[in-house]
Amino acid sequence: LLEEATELADAREPADVAFEAADLLYFAMVKCAAHGVSLADVERSLDRKHLKVVRRPGNAKPEFVAGAEAEPRAEAAPEPELQTAPEPPAEETPVPRTSILSPGIRAALPGEQIRMRVYASDALTAAERDALLQRPIIDSAEIMRRVRPIVDAVRATGDAAVRELTRKFDGVSLDAVVLRAPFDVPALPERVRAAIDQAYANVHAFHSAQLAADTRVETMPGVVCSRFSRAIERVGLYVPGGSAVLPSSALMLGVPAQVAGCREIVLATPPRADGSVVPEVLYVAHKVGATAIVTAGGAQAIAAMAYGTQSVPKVDKICGPGNQYVTAAKMLAQNDTAAMVAIDMPAGPSEVLVVADASSNAAFVASDLLSQAEHGPDSQVVLLAAGLSDAQLAAIEAEVHAQASRLPRVDVVRQSIPKSFCLRVPSVAAAMAFSNAYAPEHLILHNARAAACVADVVNAGSVFVGPYSPESCGDYASGTNHTLPTYGFSRMYSGVNTATFVKHITAQELTPQGLANIADTVMTLAEVEELEAHRNAVAIRLRDLQ
Repeated sequence: LLEEATELADAREPADVAFEAADLLYFAMVKCAAHGVSLADVERSLDRKHLKVVRRPGNAKPEFVAGAEAEPRAEAAPEPELQTAPEPPAEETPVPRTSILSPGIRAALPGEQIRMRVYASDALTAAERDALLQRPIIDSAEIMRRVRPIVDAVRATGDAAVRELTRKFDGVSLDAVVLRAPFDVPALPERVRAAIDQAYANVHAFHSAQLAADTRVETMPGVVCSRFSRAIERVGLYVPGGSAVLPSSALMLGVPAQVAGCREIVLATPPRADGSVVPEVLYVAHKVGATAIVTAGGAQAIAAMAYGTQSVPKVDKICGPGNQYVTAAKMLAQNDTAAMVAIDMPAGPSEVLVVADASSNAAFVASDLLSQAEHGPDSQVVLLAAGLSDAQLAAIEAEVHAQASRLPRVDVVRQSIPKSFCLRVPSVAAAMAFSNAYAPEHLILHNARAAACVADVVNAGSVFVGPYSPESCGDYASGTNHTLPTYGFSRMYSGVNTATFVKHITAQELTPQGLANIADTVMTLAEVEELEAHRNAVAIRLRDLQ
């Protein structure tokens, strides 16, 4: 590139300029192709430059000026002076080109290829790699500012606020805020009922196997420690929906609560336009033994379950996915000691990370990327191309575009896929290292010897192993739970499981001899901490034994 650019700079005759410009353009396109940059990307960059009102002068940079002075050339006509743009403050750092915030990232227009951004790991700076690990920045302060009045209103006026807010946000006038069991479940198509029954059986079987046995250990003679579990008595389950039909979310939350033995299961879901509950969700609520259904969604539903209203039972823990307003309401309630409520985990946009190598089926890989991309414009989709050739990666890109173009939700995919990225890495080992740093919600292993890679997984919500394990199966019916940590929270959170709905209690029982055996240890540590009453509680019993 430098050689061709120098030859173009030296050219004087029109024919020579055209010849050297052609060479430079050729090698510039080779450079673009090597780094996954398309002509559309270049066009967008030119568009952004065109919008600028001012330019810096077209003078050579200092390192080229020195070379020019060493090799004098023919005098050129002076260039007109251009108005210069003010230099940015020294403390400003340009947004890395890998960031979701990078300028120029826009939805693919009809007729344009629907494709991910492509980067090569060996061409990234440390800052650019870190930018790839980041999720979109959420203005939590602004969201909390909007949600707090909703929570306060429900806390102050209860059902009246739930009705008013549902009318305002959903355009629905509620006859009743709560439906009580037994529910009037309408008839479902036999095929739909059978599918729900099969999914219920699989999820129930897997979550039943998670029930932990009680633990009993004699730590020293006469000192017995034990641990036992008890179900959380009252739980609230948030099922997103409204116009959508999401019985799977009701299953994933309701089944482990049922298996755990929760006494009161309150399900909340946005109503349909006529104020009713989606029949499939109503059927699942019946199967999991829900005691009540709150016919409201959003922050108002979370607040109603957290604080209780005239008709909505107060719960002890709230679980379930939702948008940023639902998440904000959950976190507000959890941090309010007056609510005395826990939540399952923070949540963000849904996401998937796929590892593919030369053995991968391009159509399978593309289908998994798109099954996540269709969730919403903010869905996070990542492909790690481990040692793929240009042709193999191009095959996946072609499949993404072809399959996306046939989807009913193609307009959503046109927004989410351009914000997503493919990272070319040299090996599966490098892919696993990046995946663990990214900590995805869903991790799909499309590579050879995928099962062996499970041992290398450190951070992930759920793993889908091999070419015949699509994420869709975990979303609906394999048995695992689809309510998973997003936004990198799989570093420290687990997905919803049976343990989500239980708490563990410990106990200890000491015999007289056991107390005598441990007494000196306890009294010595109490003296070190200068807690005399603690020491005395043991000493007084020792005197009684003598």
